[in-house]
Amino acid sequence: MTHEPQSTTNSSNRTYVDSTDMQRKLYKRSLLIIVLSQIFGGAGLAAGVTVGALLAQDMLGSESYAGIPTALLTLGSAVASLLVGRLSQRHGRRLGLAGGFITGGLGAIGVIAAAQVNSVALLFVSLLIYGAGTAANLQSRYAGTDLAMPNQRAKAISIAMVSTTFGAVAGPNTVEVTGRFATAIGFPALTGPFFLAALAFILAGLVLLFFLRPDPLLVARELAKDNVQRAPAVDNKKTPINNRGLVVGAAVMVLTQIVMVAIMTMTPIHMKHHGHSLGDIGLVIGIHIGSMYLPSLITGVLVDKFGRTAMSITSGVVLLLAGIVAAIAPPDSMLVLIVALSLLGIGWNFGLISGTAIIVDATDPTTRAKTQGTIDVLIALAGASGGALSGMVVSYSSYATLSLAGGGLALLLIPIVIWSLSKRNVTASQNIPFN
Repeated sequence: MTHEPQSTTNSSNRTYVDSTDMQRKLYKRSLLIIVLSQIFGGAGLAAGVTVGALLAQDMLGSESYAGIPTALLTLGSAVASLLVGRLSQRHGRRLGLAGGFITGGLGAIGVIAAAQVNSVALLFVSLLIYGAGTAANLQSRYAGTDLAMPNQRAKAISIAMVSTTFGAVAGPNTVEVTGRFATAIGFPALTGPFFLAALAFILAGLVLLFFLRPDPLLVARELAKDNVQRAPAVDNKKTPINNRGLVVGAAVMVLTQIVMVAIMTMTPIHMKHHGHSLGDIGLVIGIHIGSMYLPSLITGVLVDKFGRTAMSITSGVVLLLAGIVAAIAPPDSMLVLIVALSLLGIGWNFGLISGTAIIVDATDPTTRAKTQGTIDVLIALAGASGGALSGMVVSYSSYATLSLAGGGLALLLIPIVIWSLSKRNVTASQNIPFN
């Protein structure tokens, strides 16, 4: 009785395993569904980034703790990444990602309630839950690679990410509109973006839940098993996991996440201190988030063409420039702040796509989702650390110090990549490229 659903699923998947043409059609269809869900997901994740720190500052009365919301939602994202990865491993991308998005939507509703009753404890718990939506949004980038050819993987990642741009850029620029909506129905203005986030995350989850069928990861897993069975006996063994590739890919994404989150978190506080309006803050953060996702299509092509390591080094250099420009930017200059935050987003984009491609190259479909979820835990914890420490650094020093420190930290990507290149022959012997 318990084996019947599994048997049905496998029978359905066989149609795609036995036909290359059907695999291509499913690959394209899966990407389309992921693109649609990411448009909603992008709008959902923007709320915490744009006004989370400002909401906490109002409720806590101190900028020293302004980084706590980012830390909490990224900590929640870390826990959710592990759960989404394991759920996806057992039941496929559809249930794992849909569950993450819908949970994130419930967290956004909790943030609204916390602000309404002025409960800091409820705010903190709700931000942790809200982080599940961020985790699902980030892990969706893997879903597009499940049926992609090796030379298409970075492009597939980029298609999933670039679709986030539409919602992510629109979200911050609706701060004033959603704020007016919130006050009109009797809620604090800063809860407005979280009304949008709740709706957007839940819609993203429902799109995946109802339309991501058949599940691309389950089909890829069946295809991998079929290939092993058809291979000659001498080669009939599992492809080894490239541990060095996992270390390098994770390190690239962790460092870029720390730098990006730290500087991004304190930019709204820095701008508010120097007289900028919520509209100005929304514009700068909206352009920053657009820079995080919009270059993805070009980045994917560059990563596939010039290699993962070259783009990882480029990421470090661009993040360094972002830190320098942010540090020297006149506080009243919107233009220079926009340039700095745009460079910050682009550097993060380069690092995330190249690092993700390295991880996909280094994993096997039979364990891929679980491994990816575990690595995304590290990325989320890195973001939590960057968010928590950023407020303390600015409080005891300055925004310029934080920006320069972040840029300097990004340079660590270069020795990490050089270390990976020194072991190139090891990777080649395993036939799992990550350069």
